[in-house]
Parts: sequence; structure tokens; C-alpha cells
Amino acid sequence: MSRVVVIGAGLAGLVAANRLAEAGVQVVLLHKGLGGLQLGQGTIDVFGYAPARVSNPIKAVGSVATTHPYAAIGAKAVLTGVDYLKKLLPELLLGDPESNYQLPTAVGAIRPTCLAQPSMIAGHVTDGAKLVIVGIRGLKDFQPQLVAENLARTPLPDGGRLRARHLWVDVPARDGEVDSSGLTYARAFDDETFRVRFAKAVVGQLREDEIVGLPAVLGLKDLHAWRDLAGKLGHRVFEIPLPPPSIPGLRLSEALTARALAAGVRIVPGVRTVGYASSGDRVTSVTTAAGLGGRSYTADAFLLATGGFESGALNLDSHQVVRETLFNLPLAGLDQTPLIHGEYWGPEQPLFKVGVAVNPKMQAVDAAGIPVFANLYAAGGIIAGASGWTEKSGDGIALASAIVAAAAISKELA
Repeated sequence: MSRVVVIGAGLAGLVAANRLAEAGVQVVLLHKGLGGLQLGQGTIDVFGYAPARVSNPIKAVGSVATTHPYAAIGAKAVLTGVDYLKKLLPELLLGDPESNYQLPTAVGAIRPTCLAQPSMIAGHVTDGAKLVIVGIRGLKDFQPQLVAENLARTPLPDGGRLRARHLWVDVPARDGEVDSSGLTYARAFDDETFRVRFAKAVVGQLREDEIVGLPAVLGLKDLHAWRDLAGKLGHRVFEIPLPPPSIPGLRLSEALTARALAAGVRIVPGVRTVGYASSGDRVTSVTTAAGLGGRSYTADAFLLATGGFESGALNLDSHQVVRETLFNLPLAGLDQTPLIHGEYWGPEQPLFKVGVAVNPKMQAVDAAGIPVFANLYAAGGIIAGASGWTEKSGDGIALASAIVAAAAISKELA
């Protein structure tokens, strides 16, 4: 028997699977798709807005309302999660839980984030910095003039302004190809001969002391491609994440998946978990549907890390009824009416705070705070009480809730 089944391969599912496997627990991870990391920035947001811009994310975690997921999770778990992830992926994540980086976006805004990839750090905005944003003609998802002009006109979070200009280069990722994806360019940047060719096209256009901003395609497998390019240019460089699929997100997902496999996690991709069986107050198995038939997975404990509305884990029907689609768990946040209002630029939609309620062990609970099943836990975007993309807290909630759930499960099974 597998001791634990984790459902979902986003940040929460992969971190929990790694943590459980390291504790000596047998883990099966089921997932239907690629997971949410490929949709993100490749960074870890702990707290960005509350609602004003946050400079100290861990301090903001400690001041949330009692209905926020962080109230049940606790700041200690967030600190543990941040430290764990940095040690697990030392080549991919840097940062301090008491300080946010302020990094440029692909529209020239400035976003706060707690942990960032080393290839992004030089983009942390500072007063008086001189940036040059480089666009690639064959990559249509990145407009350097838009980025540079918006950055130049935006007051910096800590005061002051920076200077930014843009330039274009025409370096095809593949011979004869005039319109390439970010993934195609990332694979090209894995090759040093391409980096040499690209550097030659850029270096003569750079000015003294400029920091070079590039679309986030500087290698997929080679985690040091950005550093090699910086050396060839003789300038600091930084990556700016693009719309999905995210190359930095792919790096995180692939690294966490590789770690999980090395730790002994059995990963079953491409399967949709569609049902479950229970006995008394415990889930005994879950059932998947794949191809011509599914199968059941029996375990001692189950972790639901399936995300929210974006993944189909939560569903809103035409009658405005919301349900959790696998276990039909009771949901919190439905008492706010209407769940959806018509003010597009107005207040936050209450619907997006709907989700599964949890106790401090991350067990899924009902309205009275009683676990629905003694061995069913939840982590990540399925948890009620926060709009993670608005607050930029979703990654921190996923990371810390996975840490807490894994600890509770390990203790229960010991």
C-alpha cells in the first residue's frame, strides 16, 4: 500500500511530495496536467500587497485576518517553507522572507516577490539605475519599448526613478524561422554557440554601466546560461518573465519533479482523479480515469493540492452553485453575496476567496471546524480565504500549507 496519495503537481503538491518522501513516507503523486508552476513567474510570492505594497512579507503574514489561510498556517511554517525551498533548489531561488525584490514585468510594471531566480536579481529596481531592455525580433511576446518607457515613467517603490531605453536584435532561434516560441529560444540559449552569436549582436549597442533586461528565455536546462551571457556581454543581465508558458516556471517544475523522483516519489502523470471511496471517517482510496479505463489508489492519507477555479478543482455552475469537484467538500466563503458583482474595475470578486476550510493541521473541515475525513488534507489554491494573485500570496500559501500538511501526515503515520 502507498502510504500517501498527493493529488496535484503544482507548487503545493510537489513540495509536499518531496517533504513526505524525505521523511521516509511512500508517496504516489497523481496529476492530470503540467501543474500551475508553468503559468507563473518562476518566483515565490509570499506577500506582495496587503492591500498596499509590502516591503516585509513575513511581517505581513503575521498581521492577516483570522479568515486568511495564513492565520491557520502561521508565520513559522512560511519561514520553514522558504528555507526548505532555498535549500532544495539552491541554484534556482534566492531571497529573504523579510524583504521583497521589486522586479520589472513584461508590461513595464514593478512587481514585488520574495524569492527570485538568480537570473532575475539584477533587475531589482533602484534609484538611478540605467537599464536597456533588449527585444528579439523573432519573439513576439516581448515588446521592449513598452517595458522601457513604462519603467522610465514609473516612480520606484522606495523612491526615485530609473532610466531605461530599448533596442532590438534579430537573432533567429533556428535557421529560417521568423516566429519562435519562448521555449524554442530557451533551448537555443542552452547552446553556447547560440549565446556567442547573440552576444555579438547585442554588445556593440550597449552603453557604459547599463544593466541588460532580456525576455526570460535564457536557457531551460542550463541554469548558468544567463551568467555565461553576462560574461560575454560584460554587463549585468536580468530576465523578465513572459506570458505562459513560463520558462522560469518550467525550470522550477522540472527541478522539483526531478527531486521528487530521486527521493522515491512515484509520479503518475496524465490521469484525472474522478472519485473516492471511504469507510467511516476515513478516505480509503481514490479513482482515476485515464485512456480506456482508470484504477484505484489506496493509501493511509490523502493530500488535495488541486488548485482552485483555474484548474477545475472548484466549479461554478449556471445556477451560481460552487462545488469542490472531487470529494464534494463543504466550502467556506459562500456566505458573501453576490459572489460575483458587475463592477469590473471595482472591489475584488468575493467568489475568488471561496474554497476549502482547513484547521491548523491542514485537514479539510466543515463549518463547525470538524474534519470531514480524518486522513484528508488540503494545501495550496484549494484553501479558502485569499485571492493569491491579488495579494501575491498564493505561492507562500501553497508552500507553507504543504509544509504543515506534510508534517501532520508524517506524524500521523509515524
